[in-house]
Amino acid sequence: MKDLGSLKSEVEEWSALASRAESAEDLLTMAIDENDVSLTETITEEVAEVAKTVAALEFKLALSGEYDKGNAILAIHAGAGGVDSQDWAEMLMRMYLRWAETRGFKADVVDISQGDTAGIKSTTIQMNGDYAYGYLMAEKGVHRLVRLSPFDSDHARHTSFALSEVLPEVEEGVDVEINPDDLKIENFKAGGAGGQSVQKNSTAIRITHIPTGIKVSCQNERSLHQNRQIAMKILAARLLERQNEEQAKEMAKIKGEHVSAEWGNQIRSYVLHPYKMVKDHRTSYETSDTDGVLNGDIDGFIDAYLATTVGKE
Repeated sequence: MKDLGSLKSEVEEWSALASRAESAEDLLTMAIDENDVSLTETITEEVAEVAKTVAALEFKLALSGEYDKGNAILAIHAGAGGVDSQDWAEMLMRMYLRWAETRGFKADVVDISQGDTAGIKSTTIQMNGDYAYGYLMAEKGVHRLVRLSPFDSDHARHTSFALSEVLPEVEEGVDVEINPDDLKIENFKAGGAGGQSVQKNSTAIRITHIPTGIKVSCQNERSLHQNRQIAMKILAARLLERQNEEQAKEMAKIKGEHVSAEWGNQIRSYVLHPYKMVKDHRTSYETSDTDGVLNGDIDGFIDAYLATTVGKE
């Protein structure tokens, strides 16, 4: 029923656009027949609006993947750079939380590992909203930061790296089959702030998928049952990703292609010194408004990336 409702809404959008275009055409024909120039401005505005709507609907074609319309799971990991990279990972987390807020998405930090001195080692965020996965796929990859380090007494320039992983929210038993006998489940006390009940009770959960060694954890909710449900969603998403990666490797062997996913292949650079610039290396889209970007204004980068995928299979 959910899929039916979504498809019905999509058809209605295109039908309304077709009807609007036909009305504009009829109005233009009437104006020409009656030599009525007074309708010129009205027709021009209407055609511009129709063209704008067409562009927006065509853009959605870039988000026509199996999971693009659904929710997403975003994981951020500090990379090379020590405490600077951990601080950078926390900056990225804040950037995505701000972006989600402006989009009207519901963002829940379901797991976080604090850094040794500052920042975070890793975090997992559940993003709920229309096309959350489709949009966030543009952010998957290595992000590079260049700045004067606030953790260096000499204030030397440092380069830090962090990795963003984006997974679709999938259903266990529908998209991925998980054998309960393959799971090792551990309960532990949630760390950090969260109230006395969180501190005293073992509400956090860690699930290990024994055959693959994949581990997921969740300590966001007060209920052990809720945390288990979220952890299972994350596990299902990671298993699906692993399955897709294995299929991609097999296809690469057949095609004779090799795709490297090493740290050096960053998708975007954020330079705060000696000049200010954020540049996406895939699309060449860039801006000098580094403060705006770090406060969540990343739609320009996402739109530029999605525009390159329109019409590609």
